[in-house]
Amino acid sequence: MKKAGCLLAGVLALVLAIGAIWFLSGWWGTAEIDEDTNFIVPSGASLTSVADKLGDEGLIANPEGFLLRAKLFGSSDPIMAGEFLLPAGVSNAQILDTFQHGEVIRRFVTIPEGLPSVLVHERLMAEDHLTGEIPVPVEGSVLPDTYDFERGEARSAVLARMQAAMQNYLAEAWPKRAPDIAVDNVKDAVILASIVEKETGVARERRMVAGLYSNRVKDGMLLQADPTIIYPLTKGKPLGRRIRQSEIAAINDYNTYTMVGLPKGPITNPGREAIAAVLNPAETSARYMVADGTGGHAFAETLEEHNRNVAEWFEIRRRRGEM
Repeated sequence: MKKAGCLLAGVLALVLAIGAIWFLSGWWGTAEIDEDTNFIVPSGASLTSVADKLGDEGLIANPEGFLLRAKLFGSSDPIMAGEFLLPAGVSNAQILDTFQHGEVIRRFVTIPEGLPSVLVHERLMAEDHLTGEIPVPVEGSVLPDTYDFERGEARSAVLARMQAAMQNYLAEAWPKRAPDIAVDNVKDAVILASIVEKETGVARERRMVAGLYSNRVKDGMLLQADPTIIYPLTKGKPLGRRIRQSEIAAINDYNTYTMVGLPKGPITNPGREAIAAVLNPAETSARYMVADGTGGHAFAETLEEHNRNVAEWFEIRRRRGEM
């Protein structure tokens, strides 16, 4: 009898050991994930609902077992909402730790310098991982940059960050402006910066172009900036053709060929560098510029000098077969 009792005790110990190994392996052993998988924890979800969702998606074998082991062996820290990457071969323990302490997957949208608001709107609406509707933002209210967002985030929240970034940059940059610049308020600085942004894509020219237009503003000259002709026609989208004489002569609140001073509003969303150029323009006597055939511009102080530069530009275009 004594031997039989010892044998039974040994069998029970073995069964318990096997059961313990099985129970523990169900937590620290590999889950059901064979390849890297993105998983979304909904906002406000409980661990129970997340376990059920993991089971429904075939990522764990037993939601009830997952919950029991989580309560016994897991951290009591709350789970986070968001999209998470669950790598192939991850354990149930690692799944819970990812939801509690891991990094939410961030996605990115880039707004380049000089992108008008109609195209900012199109870009945000085209992001399938964002939700909700937004209006076309006010021109000049978005700071060009790369912004991160979470899957399922509202477009309005992302747009609000873009606009807050512009306000914060302006609040930082305006007090650092040079004395006696051509504009006396932030709104006009953004308007003039939007013209600078559209007139040159050459970084080294920004302060020179800003200086030239600042001189024209101070002198009460027509700015004669071609992008201000185009903006009322397309809201900043490419015109796709040459400007017509009737459009040059059009009278409206933007066309700086027929009005003195700044347009009534920005013609695009200027970047940091264009705004900084307006707030600290180059010291120059230039009042005129024309393309030089290299992507930049030839600058002139007098109309006579400018006319020579224009003649050279026309000759370049003729040699290219453009005229």
